[in-house]
Amino acid sequence: MLTVLSRRSAAAGSGVLRSLSTWSAVPAGPPDPILGVTEAFKADKDPRKINLGVGAYRDGNGKPYVLESVKKAEALVDASKPDKEYLPITGLADFNKNAVKLAYGEDSAPLKAGAIAATQSISGTGALRIGAAFLARHYPHSKVVYLPNPSWGNHTPIFRDSGFEVRKYSYFDPTTIGLNFKALKEDLANAPEHSVVLLHACAHNPTGVDPTQEQWAEISDICKERKLFPFFDMAYQGFASGSTSRDAFAVRYFVSQGHQISLCQSFAKNMGLYGERVGEFSLVTSDPEEKARVDSQLKIIIRPMYSNPPLHGARIANTILSTPELYAQWESEVKSMADRIISMREELYNILSKDLKTPGEWGHIKSQIGMFSFTGLKKEQTVALAQKAHVYMTADGRISMAGLNSNNIGYFAESVDGAVRGNL
Repeated sequence: MLTVLSRRSAAAGSGVLRSLSTWSAVPAGPPDPILGVTEAFKADKDPRKINLGVGAYRDGNGKPYVLESVKKAEALVDASKPDKEYLPITGLADFNKNAVKLAYGEDSAPLKAGAIAATQSISGTGALRIGAAFLARHYPHSKVVYLPNPSWGNHTPIFRDSGFEVRKYSYFDPTTIGLNFKALKEDLANAPEHSVVLLHACAHNPTGVDPTQEQWAEISDICKERKLFPFFDMAYQGFASGSTSRDAFAVRYFVSQGHQISLCQSFAKNMGLYGERVGEFSLVTSDPEEKARVDSQLKIIIRPMYSNPPLHGARIANTILSTPELYAQWESEVKSMADRIISMREELYNILSKDLKTPGEWGHIKSQIGMFSFTGLKKEQTVALAQKAHVYMTADGRISMAGLNSNNIGYFAESVDGAVRGNL
């Protein structure tokens, strides 16, 4: 009898606990659009499956790629028998110095003047979070940020969670699958003075569409006229064109025109240091005294956020940036990665437009730049590709060109052709 009563009591207690759970009102959140693609890909058992959702470089055999310069740098770091002590709040000082020099150029006037405040961050996402938090607390003019439409999916929650009102400015034209520059200029010209404007420095994510240098000059003029604050996100320096200098044009041009920009850098893509989480946030100030005050406030923001950044990846990145032979090898490898993606663009265009004569105009595949391409495929076509051809991409038709190689590009093109013609 006692046993029965005990069981009943336990069952009743369990029900009470369930009904009174502190977390019973927590709703299920939507799946991440990128990670959801990866999960579906992993669950698929078909040997032909292709994952074009993940934004990570893959070699010609579809495998993760560790750069030789990274291997050598890591060996040098290990050989020095380093300790595992905490970094300062703003990270590895030499890395900060070299990361800023890579972005702004060694001839940068504010760099020479010692007027760039900088901190190591937890990759590009961490840099954005630090920057948004700093502006929310210290930018005196506006709590409105304008993002390109579309933009990287994480931009909106980062700024929104930092207290900004997020608005959009025109960017992509789905009819031309290119830049809607006229509408872009109109939207920025009509933005309230002193608004923050997020700008992708190169290899716009997700469209792969960048302004020309002449168009960047016009954007700079509008920002100056409207007193807009340029907030640059540079996640792909070197990875877009194969040249670190060319990919930094917009950043360096804006600084040369007197803009006090903020900048987020990531070393995930261009050094393949994805899991090491190596990034940098920086701000242009007016002089060393102002820089020191900004540095002090960056520390106040970072300390309760994550205290200090990771050590190992920063040592690897700094060894590459500070060792001439490794730096030269790294630049060569970055160009090789960019060139492979460019060659995939050329091959995909040729198969679709010339070999298969797939309906539509596919020139945008070649004109877009960087890791990603907006294919122009409709949502129902992306669904058909996943369900019937085992080809996975985001619902908006964005693909990672790095996921294509000589072994799967033919199958992918034929699958796209089938989806466009409606006969998959």
